[in-house]
Amino acid sequence: MRIAIIGTRGIPNHYGGFEQCAEYLSAGLVKKGYEVVVYNSHNHPYQQKEWNGVEIRHCYDPECKLGTIGQFFYDLNCIKDARKGNFDIILQLGYTSSSVWSFLFPGNTVVTTNMDGLEWKRAKYSKPVQRFLQFAEKLAVKYSDHLIADSPEIQRYLGNKYQKEATFIPYGAEMFDNPEQDVLDEYSLKAYEYDMLIARMEPENSVETILDGVVRADRNRPFLVVGNTNNNFGEYLKLKFAHSPKIRFVNGIYNIGKLNNLRYYSNLYFHGHTVGGTNPSLLEAMASNSLICSHDNKFNRAVLNDDAFYFSTAMDVAEHLRAANKTAETYQHFLANNTHKIKTVYTCQNIVDAYAAHFEAIKIKNAKTIPALPNAAPQVALYLENAQIS
Repeated sequence: MRIAIIGTRGIPNHYGGFEQCAEYLSAGLVKKGYEVVVYNSHNHPYQQKEWNGVEIRHCYDPECKLGTIGQFFYDLNCIKDARKGNFDIILQLGYTSSSVWSFLFPGNTVVTTNMDGLEWKRAKYSKPVQRFLQFAEKLAVKYSDHLIADSPEIQRYLGNKYQKEATFIPYGAEMFDNPEQDVLDEYSLKAYEYDMLIARMEPENSVETILDGVVRADRNRPFLVVGNTNNNFGEYLKLKFAHSPKIRFVNGIYNIGKLNNLRYYSNLYFHGHTVGGTNPSLLEAMASNSLICSHDNKFNRAVLNDDAFYFSTAMDVAEHLRAANKTAETYQHFLANNTHKIKTVYTCQNIVDAYAAHFEAIKIKNAKTIPALPNAAPQVALYLENAQIS
């Protein structure tokens, strides 16, 4: 079976969650015998035509010249190229800048779309942009033959709003079992004597709320902010907290080994995402044995359950910073339960198997009208049943 993956900036991952998903999913599918093509931006740092058995196709991406609007032209170029690719299935990761071109998908190819989170709820977007994203969401649902939801909450949302079944397949993560404390030297840190967050510098990721809490807590230990600050909101945050010496902006870090070590040796790891489904960076934190303090919303609770601290306000953040001690026996069950979820539920292999099962169901039925499987991975289904997520 020949699969195309579109909707990302490309692999290996140098950007975010969808890219990380495309990376392990494409390599895993190749090992199962699938032919996989991943579309990359023409200016992606990796310029080869093959990666771990995955064919890489570079398409022109004018985002560097046009800004966000360039993403629409990049997606158009990818879809135009995919029309010539003789693919059995096109896996579309996200829809925000691609669904307007949905009418161009080849008619003899099945399109299955991972709908991501509720993009139109993101605080960074103006009201007109939010209305456009709601329209884009409708187009994606209309023109996709099958839908994938990375969270049970997104699955319910799609069913309630559009009366469309979606296959629930979350993201996965690899357990991090080989910490190297020497990595901390580069950042002048000591094990368990700093707190941190990793996020894009966007309002809906609660970065400002978390940092307000850091200032309020007034703890005598560093707070690491990992994320590209080369945007308006990032510059605003750096200016606002310039007089808080314990807050360190270290920009984006894309070396997974460094990130895992920083998460592993942190005292308290903050996950502030408020919009979306199962966030890959949250799973990576769990896989890195992090003691997690998460924004309190249904998406994050669906993954963490009772195995984390939760915050809604800066005062909540400050209270947790004052109280939390990762090395204390009190919190070891948080760590154990979260790593158990990664080892048994959110494994990359489970996710690859789930996508493969989804693709095989499409192949067997050989029709565009079959309902998506409600849960393609039995391990994931069993976990949700036991967790009793409402």
